[in-house]
Amino acid sequence: MPKADLVFTHGPVHTGDPARTRASSLAVTGERITAVGHDEVRELIGPGTEVVDLSGKLLLPGFQDAHVHAVFGGLELAECDLTGTTGVEAYLRRIREFADAHPERSWITGGGWSLESFAGGLPTRQLLDSVVSDRPVYLPNRDHHGAWVNTRALELAGLTKDTPDPSDGRIERESDGTPSGVLQEGATALITGLMPQRTADDRLAGLLRAQELLHSLGITGWQDALLGTFHGQSDPSDAYLAAARAGTLTARVTGALWWDRARGAEQTPELTARRAELTHGRFRAGSVKIMQDGIAENFTAAMTSPYLDACGCATTNTGLSFVDPTALREHVTALDALDFQVHFHALGDRAVREALDAVEAARTANGRRTARHHLAHLQVVHPDDLPRFARLGAIANIQPLWAAHEPQMDELTIPFLGPERAAWQYPFASLLRAGATLAAGSDWPVSSPDPLAGLHVAVNRREPDATDDRIFLPEQRLDLATAVAAYTAGSAHVNGHDDTGTLQPGHLADLVVLDRDIFTAPPEEIARAKVLQTYVGGIRVFTATD
Repeated sequence: MPKADLVFTHGPVHTGDPARTRASSLAVTGERITAVGHDEVRELIGPGTEVVDLSGKLLLPGFQDAHVHAVFGGLELAECDLTGTTGVEAYLRRIREFADAHPERSWITGGGWSLESFAGGLPTRQLLDSVVSDRPVYLPNRDHHGAWVNTRALELAGLTKDTPDPSDGRIERESDGTPSGVLQEGATALITGLMPQRTADDRLAGLLRAQELLHSLGITGWQDALLGTFHGQSDPSDAYLAAARAGTLTARVTGALWWDRARGAEQTPELTARRAELTHGRFRAGSVKIMQDGIAENFTAAMTSPYLDACGCATTNTGLSFVDPTALREHVTALDALDFQVHFHALGDRAVREALDAVEAARTANGRRTARHHLAHLQVVHPDDLPRFARLGAIANIQPLWAAHEPQMDELTIPFLGPERAAWQYPFASLLRAGATLAAGSDWPVSSPDPLAGLHVAVNRREPDATDDRIFLPEQRLDLATAVAAYTAGSAHVNGHDDTGTLQPGHLADLVVLDRDIFTAPPEEIARAKVLQTYVGGIRVFTATD
Protein backbone atom coordinates (compact mmCIF):
# COMPACT_ATOMS: atom_id res chain seq x y z
CA MET A 1 0.00 0.00 0.00
CA PRO A 2 1.50 3.42 -0.99
CA LYS A 3 2.44 5.51 2.00
CA ALA A 4 1.18 9.04 2.56
CA ASP A 5 3.28 12.19 2.52
CA LEU A 6 1.42 13.76 5.44
CA VAL A 7 -0.79 12.27 8.14
CA PHE A 8 -2.74 14.08 10.85
CA THR A 9 -3.58 11.95 13.87
CA HIS A 10 -5.40 12.22 17.21
CA GLY A 11 -7.98 14.69 15.87
CA PRO A 12 -10.68 15.97 16.03
CA VAL A 13 -11.11 16.40 12.28
CA HIS A 14 -14.20 18.31 11.16
CA THR A 15 -14.68 17.17 7.58
CA GLY A 16 -17.74 19.12 6.47
CA ASP A 17 -18.71 15.93 4.61
CA PRO A 18 -22.30 14.96 5.48
CA ALA A 19 -21.39 11.26 5.14
CA ARG A 20 -18.77 11.54 7.91
CA THR A 21 -18.71 14.86 9.70
CA ARG A 22 -16.07 13.91 12.29
CA ALA A 23 -12.92 11.85 12.14
CA SER A 24 -9.66 11.68 14.03
CA SER A 25 -7.09 11.12 11.28
CA LEU A 26 -6.44 12.32 7.73
CA ALA A 27 -3.80 11.40 5.14
CA VAL A 28 -2.42 13.46 2.26
CA THR A 29 -0.45 12.23 -0.73
CA GLY A 30 0.84 14.84 -3.11
CA GLU A 31 -1.68 17.67 -3.10
CA ARG A 32 -4.76 15.59 -2.35
CA ILE A 33 -6.44 13.90 0.58
CA THR A 34 -6.11 10.13 0.30
CA ALA A 35 -7.81 8.91 3.47
CA VAL A 36 -10.10 10.19 6.22
CA GLY A 37 -10.95 8.09 9.23
CA HIS A 38 -9.53 6.89 12.50
CA ASP A 39 -6.75 4.52 13.56
CA GLU A 40 -6.76 2.72 10.21
CA VAL A 41 -5.31 5.83 8.56
CA ARG A 42 -2.10 5.28 10.53
CA GLU A 43 -1.37 2.33 8.25
CA LEU A 44 -0.42 4.90 5.61
CA ILE A 45 2.46 6.21 7.73
CA GLY A 46 5.85 5.26 6.26
CA PRO A 47 9.46 6.26 6.80
CA GLY A 48 9.04 9.45 4.78
CA THR A 49 5.66 10.46 6.13
CA GLU A 50 5.36 13.70 8.07
CA VAL A 51 3.09 13.05 11.04
CA VAL A 52 1.20 15.89 12.72
CA ASP A 53 -0.12 14.95 16.13
CA LEU A 54 -3.14 17.18 16.60
CA SER A 55 -3.41 16.30 20.29
CA GLY A 56 -6.97 17.55 20.45
CA LYS A 57 -6.47 20.54 18.16
CA LEU A 58 -9.05 20.92 15.40
CA LEU A 59 -8.39 20.20 11.72
CA LEU A 60 -10.81 21.91 9.33
CA PRO A 61 -11.12 22.54 5.60
CA GLY A 62 -9.29 25.73 4.72
CA PHE A 63 -11.43 28.83 4.98
CA GLN A 64 -12.33 30.64 1.77
CA ASP A 65 -13.40 34.27 1.49
CA ALA A 66 -16.15 34.82 -1.07
CA HIS A 67 -15.80 38.61 -1.17
CA VAL A 68 -12.52 40.34 -0.40
CA HIS A 69 -10.29 43.07 -1.87
CA ALA A 70 -6.96 41.49 -1.11
CA VAL A 71 -4.62 43.71 -3.15
CA PHE A 72 -6.25 46.92 -1.93
CA GLY A 73 -6.09 45.61 1.62
CA GLY A 74 -2.44 44.73 1.24
CA LEU A 75 -1.65 48.15 -0.18
CA GLU A 76 -3.42 49.90 2.68
CA LEU A 77 -1.39 47.93 5.22
CA ALA A 78 1.62 49.97 4.06
CA GLU A 79 -0.19 53.33 4.18
CA CYS A 80 -1.82 55.48 6.87
CA ASP A 81 -3.87 52.88 8.71
CA LEU A 82 -6.76 54.24 10.77
CA THR A 83 -8.35 50.89 11.62
CA GLY A 84 -8.59 49.58 15.16
CA THR A 85 -9.79 52.79 16.79
CA THR A 86 -12.77 55.12 16.67
CA GLY A 87 -11.12 58.03 18.46
CA VAL A 88 -10.85 61.28 16.53
CA GLU A 89 -7.71 62.32 18.40
CA ALA A 90 -6.16 58.94 17.63
CA TYR A 91 -6.96 59.39 13.94
CA LEU A 92 -5.37 62.82 13.88
CA ARG A 93 -2.29 61.60 15.75
CA ARG A 94 -1.80 58.70 13.32
CA ILE A 95 -2.23 60.96 10.30
CA ARG A 96 0.27 63.50 11.63
CA GLU A 97 2.77 60.77 12.55
CA PHE A 98 2.46 59.12 9.15
CA ALA A 99 2.91 62.42 7.32
CA ASP A 100 5.94 63.30 9.46
CA ALA A 101 7.47 59.86 8.82
CA HIS A 102 6.96 60.15 5.05
CA PRO A 103 8.00 63.64 3.93
CA GLU A 104 8.72 62.21 0.47
CA ARG A 105 5.06 61.38 -0.22
CA SER A 106 3.26 63.96 -2.32
CA TRP A 107 -0.13 62.63 -1.10
CA ILE A 108 -1.11 61.14 2.24
CA THR A 109 -3.28 58.09 1.58
CA GLY A 110 -4.58 55.14 3.57
CA GLY A 111 -7.90 54.99 5.37
CA GLY A 112 -10.10 52.91 7.63
CA TRP A 113 -11.88 55.52 9.77
CA SER A 114 -15.31 54.68 11.15
CA LEU A 115 -18.41 56.68 10.39
CA GLU A 116 -19.60 56.60 13.99
CA SER A 117 -16.56 58.62 15.05
CA PHE A 118 -18.10 61.79 13.65
CA ALA A 119 -21.49 63.46 13.98
CA GLY A 120 -23.62 62.20 11.11
CA GLY A 121 -20.65 60.17 9.88
CA LEU A 122 -19.12 63.33 8.43
CA PRO A 123 -15.62 64.53 9.40
CA THR A 124 -14.48 67.93 8.13
CA ARG A 125 -11.65 69.17 5.96
CA GLN A 126 -10.64 71.56 8.74
CA LEU A 127 -9.83 68.62 11.02
CA LEU A 128 -7.45 67.23 8.44
CA ASP A 129 -6.01 70.68 7.75
CA SER A 130 -5.07 70.92 11.43
CA VAL A 131 -2.57 68.06 11.01
CA VAL A 132 -1.67 68.16 7.29
CA SER A 133 -2.23 71.29 5.24
CA ASP A 134 0.78 71.37 2.91
CA ARG A 135 -0.09 68.19 0.99
CA PRO A 136 -3.35 66.67 -0.22
CA VAL A 137 -4.87 63.97 1.99
CA TYR A 138 -7.27 61.24 0.78
CA LEU A 139 -8.55 58.74 3.34
CA PRO A 140 -11.44 56.35 2.53
CA ASN A 141 -13.66 55.30 5.39
CA ARG A 142 -13.69 51.67 6.45
CA ASP A 143 -16.61 50.96 4.10
CA HIS A 144 -14.73 52.47 1.14
CA HIS A 145 -17.94 54.15 -0.04
CA GLY A 146 -16.76 57.60 0.94
CA ALA A 147 -13.53 59.49 1.58
CA TRP A 148 -12.26 62.23 3.89
CA VAL A 149 -10.12 64.85 2.18
CA ASN A 150 -8.40 68.04 3.23
CA THR A 151 -8.68 71.51 1.72
CA ARG A 152 -5.53 71.05 -0.37
CA ALA A 153 -7.03 68.00 -2.10
CA LEU A 154 -10.25 69.89 -2.84
CA GLU A 155 -8.26 72.81 -4.26
CA LEU A 156 -6.20 70.57 -6.53
CA ALA A 157 -9.39 68.99 -7.87
CA GLY A 158 -10.98 72.40 -8.39
CA LEU A 159 -14.00 71.50 -6.27
CA THR A 160 -16.02 74.53 -5.16
CA LYS A 161 -19.55 75.32 -4.09
CA ASP A 162 -20.43 75.51 -7.80
CA THR A 163 -19.26 71.98 -8.58
CA PRO A 164 -22.29 69.76 -9.25
CA ASP A 165 -22.68 66.34 -7.68
CA PRO A 166 -21.93 63.46 -10.05
CA SER A 167 -24.85 61.21 -10.94
CA ASP A 168 -23.48 58.33 -8.88
CA GLY A 169 -22.28 60.20 -5.82
CA ARG A 170 -22.49 63.23 -3.56
CA ILE A 171 -20.20 66.01 -2.38
CA GLU A 172 -20.96 66.78 1.25
CA ARG A 173 -21.15 70.53 1.78
CA GLU A 174 -20.99 73.31 4.33
CA SER A 175 -23.94 75.67 4.77
CA ASP A 176 -22.84 77.90 1.87
CA GLY A 177 -22.29 74.94 -0.49
CA THR A 178 -18.52 74.74 -0.08
CA PRO A 179 -17.28 71.11 -0.08
CA SER A 180 -16.93 70.09 3.56
CA GLY A 181 -14.32 67.38 3.17
CA VAL A 182 -16.30 64.17 2.55
CA LEU A 183 -17.00 62.69 -0.88
CA GLN A 184 -19.55 59.90 -1.21
CA GLU A 185 -19.54 57.06 -3.75
CA GLY A 186 -18.75 58.22 -7.30
CA ALA A 187 -17.73 61.68 -6.10
CA THR A 188 -14.47 60.15 -4.87
CA ALA A 189 -13.37 59.85 -8.52
CA LEU A 190 -13.13 63.63 -8.62
CA ILE A 191 -10.05 63.25 -6.44
CA THR A 192 -8.61 59.81 -7.14
CA GLY A 193 -7.81 60.64 -10.75
CA LEU A 194 -5.28 63.18 -9.51
CA MET A 195 -3.48 60.89 -7.10
CA PRO A 196 -0.16 59.21 -7.93
CA GLN A 197 -0.91 55.81 -9.40
CA ARG A 198 0.43 52.76 -7.66
CA THR A 199 2.96 50.86 -9.73
CA ALA A 200 2.84 47.23 -10.77
CA ASP A 201 5.51 46.52 -8.16
CA ASP A 202 3.37 48.24 -5.51
CA ARG A 203 0.37 46.10 -6.41
CA LEU A 204 2.37 42.88 -6.39
CA ALA A 205 3.85 43.74 -2.99
CA GLY A 206 0.34 44.49 -1.74
CA LEU A 207 -0.93 41.11 -2.95
CA LEU A 208 1.91 39.18 -1.31
CA ARG A 209 1.47 41.16 1.91
CA ALA A 210 -2.25 40.36 1.88
CA GLN A 211 -1.69 36.69 1.05
CA GLU A 212 0.61 36.32 4.05
CA LEU A 213 -2.03 37.83 6.32
CA LEU A 214 -4.90 35.78 4.88
CA HIS A 215 -2.95 32.52 5.16
CA SER A 216 -2.22 33.39 8.81
CA LEU A 217 -5.99 33.48 9.33
CA GLY A 218 -6.51 30.03 7.81
CA ILE A 219 -7.68 31.32 4.42
CA THR A 220 -6.61 29.16 1.49
CA GLY A 221 -8.60 30.81 -1.31
CA TRP A 222 -10.76 33.79 -2.08
CA GLN A 223 -12.74 35.75 -4.63
CA ASP A 224 -11.33 39.20 -5.26
CA ALA A 225 -14.42 41.31 -5.70
CA LEU A 226 -13.00 44.04 -7.92
CA LEU A 227 -10.58 43.55 -10.79
CA GLY A 228 -10.56 46.71 -12.86
CA THR A 229 -10.36 50.47 -12.53
CA PHE A 230 -12.81 51.87 -10.01
CA HIS A 231 -13.06 55.54 -9.02
CA GLY A 232 -9.55 56.13 -10.29
CA GLN A 233 -7.98 53.28 -8.32
CA SER A 234 -5.48 51.14 -10.22
CA ASP A 235 -6.42 47.69 -11.49
CA PRO A 236 -4.98 44.86 -9.31
CA SER A 237 -5.27 42.23 -12.06
CA ASP A 238 -1.62 42.44 -13.08
CA ALA A 239 -0.51 41.56 -9.55
CA TYR A 240 -2.45 38.30 -9.60
CA LEU A 241 -1.23 37.35 -13.05
CA ALA A 242 2.38 38.13 -12.17
CA ALA A 243 2.21 36.10 -8.96
CA ALA A 244 0.48 33.19 -10.70
CA ARG A 245 3.15 33.10 -13.41
CA ALA A 246 5.97 33.38 -10.89
CA GLY A 247 4.54 30.63 -8.67
CA THR A 248 4.27 32.98 -5.68
CA LEU A 249 0.46 32.86 -5.66
CA THR A 250 -0.08 30.10 -3.13
CA ALA A 251 -3.80 30.76 -2.62
CA ARG A 252 -6.55 29.77 -5.05
CA VAL A 253 -8.09 32.97 -6.38
CA THR A 254 -11.15 33.74 -8.47
CA GLY A 255 -11.30 37.29 -9.80
CA ALA A 256 -14.46 39.31 -10.38
CA LEU A 257 -14.00 41.64 -13.35
CA TRP A 258 -15.41 45.11 -12.74
CA TRP A 259 -18.54 46.10 -14.67
CA ASP A 260 -18.15 49.78 -15.53
CA ARG A 261 -21.55 51.21 -14.72
CA ALA A 262 -20.86 54.25 -16.91
CA ARG A 263 -20.81 51.95 -19.93
CA GLY A 264 -23.11 49.26 -21.29
CA ALA A 265 -23.12 46.07 -23.30
CA GLU A 266 -20.16 47.19 -25.41
CA GLN A 267 -17.81 46.15 -22.60
CA THR A 268 -18.90 42.50 -22.65
CA PRO A 269 -16.44 41.44 -25.42
CA GLU A 270 -13.64 43.12 -23.46
CA LEU A 271 -14.56 41.12 -20.36
CA THR A 272 -14.53 37.92 -22.39
CA ALA A 273 -11.03 38.72 -23.63
CA ARG A 274 -9.87 39.59 -20.12
CA ARG A 275 -11.23 36.31 -18.77
CA ALA A 276 -9.00 34.41 -21.20
CA GLU A 277 -6.00 36.64 -20.48
CA LEU A 278 -6.35 36.46 -16.71
CA THR A 279 -6.45 32.70 -16.28
CA HIS A 280 -3.20 31.11 -15.18
CA GLY A 281 -2.35 28.51 -12.58
CA ARG A 282 -4.24 29.17 -9.37
CA PHE A 283 -5.78 32.38 -10.70
CA ARG A 284 -8.85 32.68 -12.90
CA ALA A 285 -11.22 35.51 -13.65
CA GLY A 286 -14.56 34.02 -14.58
CA SER A 287 -16.75 36.35 -12.53
CA VAL A 288 -18.13 39.82 -13.26
CA LYS A 289 -18.77 42.26 -10.41
CA ILE A 290 -21.81 44.53 -10.74
CA MET A 291 -22.22 47.09 -7.99
CA GLN A 292 -25.95 47.79 -7.92
CA ASP A 293 -26.12 50.20 -4.97
CA GLY A 294 -24.19 51.87 -2.18
CA ILE A 295 -24.48 51.62 1.60
CA ALA A 296 -27.21 52.42 4.09
CA GLU A 297 -25.13 54.72 6.28
CA ASN A 298 -24.79 57.35 3.56
CA PHE A 299 -28.31 56.66 2.22
CA THR A 300 -27.12 55.29 -1.14
CA ALA A 301 -28.21 51.67 -0.60
CA ALA A 302 -31.24 51.14 -2.86
CA MET A 303 -34.42 50.67 -0.83
CA THR A 304 -38.01 49.86 -1.79
CA SER A 305 -39.26 52.70 0.43
CA PRO A 306 -37.70 56.01 1.51
CA TYR A 307 -35.17 56.48 4.26
CA LEU A 308 -36.31 58.27 7.38
CA ASP A 309 -34.82 61.51 8.63
CA ALA A 310 -33.45 62.19 12.11
CA CYS A 311 -36.98 62.91 13.33
CA GLY A 312 -38.34 59.60 12.03
CA CYS A 313 -40.24 61.10 9.10
CA ALA A 314 -40.07 59.71 5.59
CA THR A 315 -37.77 61.51 3.16
CA THR A 316 -37.89 61.40 -0.64
CA ASN A 317 -34.62 59.45 -0.85
CA THR A 318 -34.73 55.72 -1.66
CA GLY A 319 -31.04 55.37 -2.49
CA LEU A 320 -29.29 54.75 -5.78
CA SER A 321 -29.55 51.97 -8.36
CA PHE A 322 -26.24 52.37 -10.14
CA VAL A 323 -27.32 50.25 -13.12
CA ASP A 324 -30.76 50.78 -14.62
CA PRO A 325 -32.82 47.72 -13.61
CA THR A 326 -33.98 47.02 -17.17
CA ALA A 327 -30.43 47.26 -18.48
CA LEU A 328 -29.26 45.10 -15.58
CA ARG A 329 -31.54 42.26 -16.67
CA GLU A 330 -30.22 42.51 -20.21
CA HIS A 331 -26.57 42.60 -19.14
CA VAL A 332 -26.88 39.68 -16.74
CA THR A 333 -28.71 37.60 -19.34
CA ALA A 334 -25.89 38.22 -21.83
CA LEU A 335 -23.17 37.47 -19.27
CA ASP A 336 -24.93 34.30 -18.17
CA ALA A 337 -25.12 33.12 -21.79
CA LEU A 338 -21.33 33.47 -21.92
CA ASP A 339 -20.97 31.41 -18.73
CA PHE A 340 -19.81 34.32 -16.64
CA GLN A 341 -20.69 34.24 -12.98
CA VAL A 342 -22.22 37.54 -11.83
CA HIS A 343 -21.13 38.81 -8.43
CA PHE A 344 -23.62 41.47 -7.29
CA HIS A 345 -23.08 44.11 -4.65
CA ALA A 346 -26.67 44.29 -3.37
CA LEU A 347 -27.15 45.85 0.02
CA GLY A 348 -30.59 47.47 0.11
CA ASP A 349 -33.81 45.53 -0.43
CA ARG A 350 -34.47 47.17 -3.80
CA ALA A 351 -30.99 46.32 -5.03
CA VAL A 352 -31.47 42.73 -3.84
CA ARG A 353 -34.76 42.54 -5.73
CA GLU A 354 -33.24 44.07 -8.87
CA ALA A 355 -30.37 41.57 -8.77
CA LEU A 356 -32.74 38.64 -8.30
CA ASP A 357 -34.91 39.95 -11.14
CA ALA A 358 -31.81 39.96 -13.34
CA VAL A 359 -30.93 36.38 -12.40
CA GLU A 360 -34.51 35.35 -13.08
CA ALA A 361 -34.39 37.00 -16.51
CA ALA A 362 -31.19 35.10 -17.29
CA ARG A 363 -32.69 31.80 -16.15
CA THR A 364 -35.81 32.41 -18.25
CA ALA A 365 -33.81 33.26 -21.38
CA ASN A 366 -30.93 30.78 -21.06
CA GLY A 367 -32.15 27.99 -18.83
CA ARG A 368 -29.94 26.86 -15.96
CA ARG A 369 -26.30 27.13 -16.90
CA THR A 370 -23.04 26.56 -15.05
CA ALA A 371 -22.57 30.06 -13.61
CA ARG A 372 -23.12 30.43 -9.87
CA HIS A 373 -24.48 33.94 -9.49
CA HIS A 374 -24.27 35.39 -6.01
CA LEU A 375 -25.46 38.46 -4.14
CA ALA A 376 -23.04 39.92 -1.62
CA HIS A 377 -23.82 41.90 1.54
CA LEU A 378 -27.61 41.49 1.75
CA GLN A 379 -28.05 43.98 4.56
CA VAL A 380 -31.77 44.46 3.97
CA VAL A 381 -33.78 41.70 2.28
CA HIS A 382 -37.54 42.03 1.84
CA PRO A 383 -39.26 38.89 3.20
CA ASP A 384 -40.97 38.35 -0.16
CA ASP A 385 -37.57 37.82 -1.78
CA LEU A 386 -36.17 35.24 0.65
CA PRO A 387 -37.54 32.17 -1.19
CA ARG A 388 -36.33 33.45 -4.55
CA PHE A 389 -32.70 32.60 -3.74
CA ALA A 390 -33.36 28.87 -3.67
CA ARG A 391 -35.79 28.97 -6.58
CA LEU A 392 -33.30 30.81 -8.80
CA GLY A 393 -30.16 29.13 -7.51
CA ALA A 394 -28.79 32.52 -6.44
CA ILE A 395 -26.23 32.19 -3.66
CA ALA A 396 -26.38 34.38 -0.55
CA ASN A 397 -22.87 35.76 0.01
CA ILE A 398 -22.93 37.01 3.62
CA GLN A 399 -20.50 39.18 5.58
CA PRO A 400 -21.28 38.03 9.13
CA LEU A 401 -19.18 40.59 11.00
CA TRP A 402 -21.68 43.32 10.15
CA ALA A 403 -24.63 41.61 11.85
CA ALA A 404 -24.13 43.04 15.33
CA HIS A 405 -25.00 45.99 17.50
CA GLU A 406 -22.25 48.59 17.22
CA PRO A 407 -22.36 52.38 16.88
CA GLN A 408 -22.55 52.46 13.09
CA MET A 409 -25.55 50.12 13.21
CA ASP A 410 -27.27 51.70 16.21
CA GLU A 411 -26.66 55.37 15.43
CA LEU A 412 -26.35 55.63 11.64
CA THR A 413 -28.52 52.81 10.32
CA ILE A 414 -31.43 51.59 12.47
CA PRO A 415 -32.93 55.08 13.11
CA PHE A 416 -33.03 55.82 9.39
CA LEU A 417 -34.48 52.47 8.34
CA GLY A 418 -37.34 52.30 10.83
CA PRO A 419 -38.27 49.31 13.00
CA GLU A 420 -39.88 47.08 10.36
CA ARG A 421 -37.10 47.39 7.80
CA ALA A 422 -34.37 47.28 10.47
CA ALA A 423 -35.68 43.81 11.39
CA TRP A 424 -34.97 42.59 7.83
CA GLN A 425 -31.23 43.09 8.22
CA TYR A 426 -28.73 40.31 7.60
CA PRO A 427 -31.37 37.54 7.63
CA PHE A 428 -28.92 34.64 7.68
CA ALA A 429 -31.17 32.06 9.33
CA SER A 430 -34.19 33.09 7.27
CA LEU A 431 -32.20 32.63 4.08
CA LEU A 432 -31.06 29.23 5.27
CA ARG A 433 -34.59 28.16 6.20
CA ALA A 434 -35.77 29.32 2.78
CA GLY A 435 -33.28 26.95 1.16
CA ALA A 436 -30.58 29.40 0.08
CA THR A 437 -26.97 28.29 -0.26
CA LEU A 438 -24.77 30.42 2.00
CA ALA A 439 -21.24 31.54 1.24
CA ALA A 440 -19.27 33.89 3.48
CA GLY A 441 -16.68 36.59 3.17
CA SER A 442 -15.24 39.64 4.85
CA ASP A 443 -15.08 42.51 2.34
CA TRP A 444 -11.63 43.27 3.81
CA PRO A 445 -10.29 45.97 4.08
CA VAL A 446 -13.82 47.18 4.87
CA SER A 447 -13.80 44.89 7.91
CA SER A 448 -11.51 42.31 9.47
CA PRO A 449 -10.63 39.34 7.23
CA ASP A 450 -10.54 36.98 10.23
CA PRO A 451 -12.99 34.09 9.59
CA LEU A 452 -13.04 33.18 13.28
CA ALA A 453 -14.36 36.64 14.13
CA GLY A 454 -16.95 36.23 11.38
CA LEU A 455 -17.97 32.82 12.70
CA HIS A 456 -18.30 34.29 16.18
CA VAL A 457 -20.77 36.94 14.99
CA ALA A 458 -22.68 34.55 12.73
CA VAL A 459 -23.32 32.28 15.72
CA ASN A 460 -23.68 34.88 18.49
CA ARG A 461 -24.89 37.98 16.61
CA ARG A 462 -22.60 39.95 18.92
CA GLU A 463 -19.12 41.33 18.31
CA PRO A 464 -16.32 39.35 20.00
CA ASP A 465 -15.44 42.32 22.21
CA ALA A 466 -19.02 43.48 22.89
CA THR A 467 -19.37 45.16 26.27
CA ASP A 468 -23.11 44.61 26.68
CA ASP A 469 -25.47 41.65 26.39
CA ARG A 470 -27.53 42.83 23.41
CA ILE A 471 -27.99 40.31 20.62
CA PHE A 472 -28.73 41.66 17.16
CA LEU A 473 -31.88 39.95 15.84
CA PRO A 474 -31.17 36.68 17.71
CA GLU A 475 -33.61 34.72 15.55
CA GLN A 476 -31.11 35.11 12.68
CA ARG A 477 -28.26 33.29 14.46
CA LEU A 478 -26.66 30.35 12.64
CA ASP A 479 -25.43 27.17 14.28
CA LEU A 480 -21.66 26.76 14.14
CA ALA A 481 -21.63 23.88 11.64
CA THR A 482 -23.70 25.92 9.19
CA ALA A 483 -21.50 28.98 9.64
CA VAL A 484 -18.34 26.92 9.10
CA ALA A 485 -19.89 25.38 5.99
CA ALA A 486 -20.53 28.89 4.62
CA TYR A 487 -16.86 29.82 5.10
CA THR A 488 -15.63 26.54 3.57
CA ALA A 489 -17.89 24.50 1.28
CA GLY A 490 -20.20 27.43 0.48
CA SER A 491 -17.42 29.78 -0.55
CA ALA A 492 -15.63 26.97 -2.38
CA HIS A 493 -18.83 26.46 -4.37
CA VAL A 494 -19.05 30.17 -5.22
CA ASN A 495 -15.37 30.27 -6.17
CA GLY A 496 -15.69 27.22 -8.43
CA HIS A 497 -13.27 25.11 -6.40
CA ASP A 498 -15.44 22.03 -6.21
CA ASP A 499 -12.65 19.77 -4.97
CA THR A 500 -12.08 21.91 -1.88
CA GLY A 501 -14.26 23.03 1.02
CA THR A 502 -14.74 19.58 2.59
CA LEU A 503 -12.25 16.98 3.75
CA GLN A 504 -12.80 13.80 1.80
CA PRO A 505 -10.60 11.48 -0.29
CA GLY A 506 -9.78 12.96 -3.67
CA HIS A 507 -10.19 16.57 -2.58
CA LEU A 508 -7.32 19.02 -2.51
CA ALA A 509 -5.59 19.18 0.85
CA ASP A 510 -6.45 22.78 1.70
CA LEU A 511 -6.49 22.65 5.48
CA VAL A 512 -6.34 24.72 8.65
CA VAL A 513 -5.37 23.66 12.18
CA LEU A 514 -6.88 25.59 15.09
CA ASP A 515 -5.56 25.59 18.64
CA ARG A 516 -8.86 24.25 20.03
CA ASP A 517 -12.06 22.49 19.06
CA ILE A 518 -14.49 25.36 18.58
CA PHE A 519 -17.36 22.86 18.36
CA THR A 520 -16.97 21.83 22.00
CA ALA A 521 -16.01 25.25 23.39
CA PRO A 522 -18.68 27.73 24.51
CA PRO A 523 -20.05 29.73 21.54
CA GLU A 524 -19.01 33.01 23.13
CA GLU A 525 -15.37 31.86 22.92
CA ILE A 526 -15.23 31.12 19.18
CA ALA A 527 -13.22 34.25 18.38
CA ARG A 528 -10.56 33.28 20.94
CA ALA A 529 -9.40 30.39 18.76
CA LYS A 530 -6.13 30.86 16.89
CA VAL A 531 -4.83 29.43 13.63
CA LEU A 532 -1.74 27.28 14.14
CA GLN A 533 -1.12 25.99 10.61
CA THR A 534 -2.50 26.51 7.12
CA TYR A 535 -1.95 24.17 4.15
CA VAL A 536 -2.72 24.64 0.46
CA GLY A 537 -2.48 21.50 -1.64
CA GLY A 538 -0.72 19.71 1.20
CA ILE A 539 2.00 22.39 1.43
CA ARG A 540 2.27 24.34 4.66
CA VAL A 541 1.91 28.05 3.89
CA PHE A 542 1.63 29.31 7.47
CA THR A 543 2.86 28.21 10.88
CA ALA A 544 2.24 30.22 14.03
CA THR A 545 5.54 31.34 15.48
CA ASP A 546 4.45 30.72 19.07
